[in-house]
Amino acid sequence: MIVRFVFSNLDVLQSRFYFQESIFIDMGLWKGKNPDMGSARPKIVILLSIILSHMKLKLPPVLVFMVFSLLMYVLSVFLPFGDFEFFGKGFLIWVLVGSGILVGIVTVVQFLILKTTIDPRTPSKTTKLVTNGIYGFSRNPMYLALLMLLLAWGLWLGNAFNTLLVAGFVGYMNKFQIIPEEEALTRIFGKEFRQYCTQVRRWF
Repeated sequence: MIVRFVFSNLDVLQSRFYFQESIFIDMGLWKGKNPDMGSARPKIVILLSIILSHMKLKLPPVLVFMVFSLLMYVLSVFLPFGDFEFFGKGFLIWVLVGSGILVGIVTVVQFLILKTTIDPRTPSKTTKLVTNGIYGFSRNPMYLALLMLLLAWGLWLGNAFNTLLVAGFVGYMNKFQIIPEEEALTRIFGKEFRQYCTQVRRWF
């Protein structure tokens, strides 16, 4: 019903939503004007654009982490190849788990001390720009902590193709969480935040 409504009101929706053509060119879903394609393909692209535009800052990063963790487990169970082992894997897993937990705790404590929001879905409520401490090494240490835990999980599952899902997690977080956060922080802190971005990397 929702899809039918969107398709029947595309003229109105096109005037209200920005058509992110470049995204779909990269995804291979849209190659510009093509008289042979008719109007169906552009409508699908517009529908996808509307859906994607509403995904920004909607899902809590912890939920995204859990979804990708589940996908990694399913892949390791049902994919009949890709298993791997190497010397020191167990030690590396514990290093990643320990580092991830430590980074996560330090990050939350630092936010609590400065009394600024820790809700990743509402960056517009940020009252202080945190640039010292662990934020001097990574602009997104909380997400880095989740990434380290996801890498540890992938090593424990022992399937090399899980690296693709880890890359998918990074891509999703960049597009739908981190970039929208950066846009909000740029509006709030302006030049100060832009300068911080030139000094510290997004992940590590």
